[in-house]
Amino acid sequence: MSISAVVVGAGERGFFTYGGYARDHPEELELVAVVDPDESRRARFVSAHPAAVSYATVDDWLARGRIADAAIVATPDRFHYDAARPALEAGYDVLLEKPMAANLDDAVALAAVAASTGRILAVAHVLRYAPFFATLHEVVTSGRLGDLITVEHRENVSAFHMAHSFVRGNWGRATESTPMIVQKCSHDFDILVWNLPSPVATLSSVGSLIHFRPERAPADAAARCVDPCPVERCPFDARRYLNPDWKGWPVHVLTDDLTREGRLEALRTGPWGRCVYTAGSDVVDHQVVSMQLESDTSVVLVMHGHSAEDCRTMRYDGSRATLRARFGRDSVIEVTDHAGGAPERIPIARATSGHGGGDHGAIGAFLEAQRTASAPPTSAADSLESHVLAFAAEEARRAGTVLDVTQFRRAALARHIADRPGEMSG
Repeated sequence: MSISAVVVGAGERGFFTYGGYARDHPEELELVAVVDPDESRRARFVSAHPAAVSYATVDDWLARGRIADAAIVATPDRFHYDAARPALEAGYDVLLEKPMAANLDDAVALAAVAASTGRILAVAHVLRYAPFFATLHEVVTSGRLGDLITVEHRENVSAFHMAHSFVRGNWGRATESTPMIVQKCSHDFDILVWNLPSPVATLSSVGSLIHFRPERAPADAAARCVDPCPVERCPFDARRYLNPDWKGWPVHVLTDDLTREGRLEALRTGPWGRCVYTAGSDVVDHQVVSMQLESDTSVVLVMHGHSAEDCRTMRYDGSRATLRARFGRDSVIEVTDHAGGAPERIPIARATSGHGGGDHGAIGAFLEAQRTASAPPTSAADSLESHVLAFAAEEARRAGTVLDVTQFRRAALARHIADRPGEMSG
């Protein structure tokens, strides 16, 4: 049975990820409408999905009554709440890009609205659906490692990815975006919540912006990378976007015109051509979160934007064995028993879509939840804890304090009960 859906947000995820899935799996997903304020993006979407009706705003779409089974919300982070909430209230099941909302109070409210309306609200924590992380979860929760003593989880963002997304791009300014630890690591917190034996009891965090500052700029660096610039072998050189072999992400974020001239024009006039040192970024480029669980297990999450490649690395030390893992190119999971012997390499199924297979896995799980009227593995209720930890980490970093996570969580729920008591009926 094909599920009909409205896509809200026709940018990179909306058009390429969800639109691509619908084109490849028409027997499962039919896209009947698109909502986006950008007329050219709506036109591009309709050209790929001729049956889709085009709307400029969420209000325009919802004024038509319920026209589909589901809504897929793929807007920029700060608009997630404003699209997802009215969709739930209008009777749509919703697949929502992470993070759920731009602040914790709105994330709590969305979970409450989903509960009170009885609608499905699935969060696109795509890593849970990747074969790598499914295998990691099986090993960690099998008991093979013994009692879990300490965990190190690293989100290593490549230098160019950092420059693209968190310096020049959508998340480069704190007032216009969600914190990097929320936007980038809600995935990582979700994996930790999924794998760890008990909730986080206390949390602290440190981090700052070290590198992408005007005083760090090389002498006589140009304002834009397409201007004459004396800096050689700059790892952030935006002229890399001109590589004709780059046809997907991140180039299609710059412009819909992927000709050389189209790319050059985007670099001359858009944010992605700016020198990283004077682009005006004010978000962290590194952050460390230290956590202690109720079980006394210690956990460290490291996020930084100065890696040679995008990859996640993990180490789980238990009382009986140590697991080391790497997710990226040449992904691997190895377990070494403390009693001796060679490390055992754990087989991992082949990935068949983006995010290590997680993109298609998350969409498929949402559609299956609709067909069976069941809760998806990453329902809003399940996903909320990762958001509690991510927003707590940012508050702890900014305040320079150790947070009691139980109190932090309770305070968010208490604010919701005080402000919106009617939504707690579910």
